[in-house]
Amino acid sequence: MDWLIKTPRPISDAVPLVTKRPGAWYLTAMLQISSVTYRIGDRLLLDRATVTIQRAQRVGLIGRNGAGKTTLFRLVSGELETESGMIGVPAGDAVGLVAQEAPGGETTPLDTVLAAATERAALLAEAETATDPQRIAEIHERLAGIEAHAAPARAATILSGLGFDETAQRQPLASFSGGWRMRVALAGVLFAAPDLLLLDEPTNHLDLEATIWLTRYLADYAKTLIVISHDRTLLNAVANRILHLDRGKLTAYTGNYDQFQQTRQLQQRFAAKALEKQLAQRRHMQAFVDRFRYKASKARQAQSRLKAIERLPALEPIVEDAPVIFEFPDPDDLAPPLIAADGVAVGYNGNTVLRRLSFRIDMDDRIALLGRNGNGKSTLARLLSDRLSPMGGALRRHPKLSVGYFSQDQADELPYGHTPFQVLSNYLEDRPPQYIRRRLGGFGFSAELADTKIGNLSGGEKARLLLALITYTAPQLLILDEPTNHLDVDRRDALIQALNAYQGAVLLISHDLHLVQCVADTLWLVAGGACRPFDGDLDDYRRQVLGPATGNRSRRSTKQKPAPTPTAPLRQRMRETEQKLESLQAAQAKLGAALADPSIYREPRERVAELQRLQARVQSEIDAAESAWFAAHEALENAES
Repeated sequence: MDWLIKTPRPISDAVPLVTKRPGAWYLTAMLQISSVTYRIGDRLLLDRATVTIQRAQRVGLIGRNGAGKTTLFRLVSGELETESGMIGVPAGDAVGLVAQEAPGGETTPLDTVLAAATERAALLAEAETATDPQRIAEIHERLAGIEAHAAPARAATILSGLGFDETAQRQPLASFSGGWRMRVALAGVLFAAPDLLLLDEPTNHLDLEATIWLTRYLADYAKTLIVISHDRTLLNAVANRILHLDRGKLTAYTGNYDQFQQTRQLQQRFAAKALEKQLAQRRHMQAFVDRFRYKASKARQAQSRLKAIERLPALEPIVEDAPVIFEFPDPDDLAPPLIAADGVAVGYNGNTVLRRLSFRIDMDDRIALLGRNGNGKSTLARLLSDRLSPMGGALRRHPKLSVGYFSQDQADELPYGHTPFQVLSNYLEDRPPQYIRRRLGGFGFSAELADTKIGNLSGGEKARLLLALITYTAPQLLILDEPTNHLDVDRRDALIQALNAYQGAVLLISHDLHLVQCVADTLWLVAGGACRPFDGDLDDYRRQVLGPATGNRSRRSTKQKPAPTPTAPLRQRMRETEQKLESLQAAQAKLGAALADPSIYREPRERVAELQRLQARVQSEIDAAESAWFAAHEALENAES
């Protein structure tokens, strides 16, 4: 097989797309990783990692933060060299990934994306100057072969899906923020359509609407795709294979993320039983050896058993990750409403962004804001968190209301020279050090990590620190603006469980569909300068965002769902309650496992008591959710009859 030890150059918004050599498509494998080892300092990230990725597979690369997923991408792209082993891509095939630096300048998004198809651009430029009739004919034949005439429409479709309307597509890149320019870089690599597409957390700069579009687009990607993502919904919809990077090893699983979880749990269960059986067998044979080793009549049998013990395969003990649990303190109950708005207008520097806002928020509300970035979701969040004042109308707050506000921008305001322990100690001056470390421990901070300078923390660790800082006062309202951007799947699940057990109100802005589905029971749409309840569930909203099938989805037939019926809210309530029950039951199982671990009882008694209180609270939430499901089911049956 004709492998390149060094892969082709990565495709950015300005790097040529490598033309495939004739006959390259007969190869079935797109990427070969063989016995690759790589270290950063003393840290072993890849330990003889081996895997083969076939053509047209859509692979989800998963693993905990810091496991080495991005490093693996840099090795595949040729940016880094392996310590040992080989990474190969068939000669002539192109590898594409999003440039790390956002494009800029006076070029428009549309022209930038079109420039990613470098063969087309080069041919068009040559056509302007060519004089040889035969060469001119070859150029136009090739332009027709690559469908160059359709390129502007295809580029515009991709940009539109990522949130750029027709006007925005023709504005200079310099007029956009860094996040929007990163969308242009993503659009460029999608437009180039490389043979092997590498995407590292592609939804981090997107809103929910662009995430919905991208998920559908990637689910139809006809070439080979490897995507690093902690978005469970995207992994379930896109991946037909999961590649798990854990402790330096790569393990491939068939199917999407949910299938991976089921398979891995079964494998761990069988491996644990096999290990238990082998240990029992060893103990039995060793007991015979110890008893009869020095007895002449049994010496030969004892030696035989010793050799049998040596021949037993070495089974490694099962190493399970410690359960991730976030602990939000219970707020004091306040009489409703927490916040009431009547005809409120809000904006910046005299310019109104939202107007005629009329709503109320109570302690038991779980609200998710829908609407594209730029429509005013964050503006509404800042108004509710008292970071913006109304420009008109009446906004009433409960006098004892405490609000916890999370935004990724706050990570830049953290004192990078201090440690998490020092920062939280400044807020909790009257608390002993043991209490502060216990609070940090409730957000995954070990003693060592609690004493690490914030400037050396990862994005996920900073996000968890922010969650600890906004909840230490036990606020009655949590406002979370994209809280999962740097959290892995386990910590996203922990956040879901903590929010479902939390006794206050939640207002959520997130592109993570799974988080929204599991937490929110009310949807508000922010669009056209207004905020109003959305009439339908997330499936209805997904269909509204996608509209008729377009782009590379043409080979799939689509069926339009009938308009919501009067029973739709009841069905939505049942689905949301089922998802909440599943999340709560998973939390209860993890709490039970934690309390069953003997080592927990070597910690301070307060820690055990906290876990027991949390377990009781989760059980109470389960009981309430079950009652709500039965009530919705009964109401649905009555409505249908």
